[in-house]
Amino acid sequence: MERPELPLAQLHAFAVLAEELHFGHAAARLGIAQPPLSQQIRRLEEKVGHPLFHREPGRITLTPAGRELLPAAQHALTGLAEGLAAARAVGAGRAGRLRIGFAASLALTVLPDLLRRFRDRFPDVLLDIHEMTTAPQLAALRDRTIDVGLLREPPEDDPDLAFATVLTERFVAVLPSAHPLAGKRTVPVANLAGEPFILLPREVGPRLYDQITGLCVAAGFAPHVTQNAVEWQTVCALVEAGLGVSIAPASIRRMRLKGVAFRATDTRAVRTRVAVAWRRDAPDPLTAHLLETVSAPV
Repeated sequence: MERPELPLAQLHAFAVLAEELHFGHAAARLGIAQPPLSQQIRRLEEKVGHPLFHREPGRITLTPAGRELLPAAQHALTGLAEGLAAARAVGAGRAGRLRIGFAASLALTVLPDLLRRFRDRFPDVLLDIHEMTTAPQLAALRDRTIDVGLLREPPEDDPDLAFATVLTERFVAVLPSAHPLAGKRTVPVANLAGEPFILLPREVGPRLYDQITGLCVAAGFAPHVTQNAVEWQTVCALVEAGLGVSIAPASIRRMRLKGVAFRATDTRAVRTRVAVAWRRDAPDPLTAHLLETVSAPV
């Protein structure tokens, strides 16, 4: 048997009348005249199939059917009010879930401060954080599995994605602490010729990989890459183990590994770019708020 739908307006009128137990007071509270209120209650009683109120001169009371319906009506109305409030908050970007991809090395630089400032402004937003290198972030943005990315060396031109620079960094040489070059304040890249190199695979960050190898080519040699690691932390761990050297963004120095020396290079004019990325199609309010936070002065 099909169950009749109960219009929310009728449930609202019923709940108010059940609280007031007076047609005049309930009508005034609802902002309507008494006849329309009486009609709504009668229609609701027809749907239920039983009277909801005992009507006596100067007095009304709930029937057993009315007492049974009242908690369900109040629950439905409360749920609707909460749902509407939540929908408005999400629509305005004050609540909801924001999915953020980030390159692991940015946990040492921009990420903590950015998340703290965003959390201060929007404490009811759930931040869903995903550690990802550049290429997977670009794919996840296109697949809509993340909303915003923080990555290194984004593409120059992308029809689907937009980018804004967050900061730029110099490059440093990453050496075992016992390496002869570790005693220098500045290491010319040319002095790394012949050393085994440890780098991120090109496929996880093509532009950054090409930028680093380009520094070597400009210094007169092609780097001999003997090991790959998908995160800079692993690159540094392999350097510490004596398996080779690397060239990395300067923020890597914050790892402070005992067996690794980070030294400036002679490539001060060359910098790696960190950018925030998002889909070009109208960003949702949460994404827009994060972009505002990125661009806001600290």
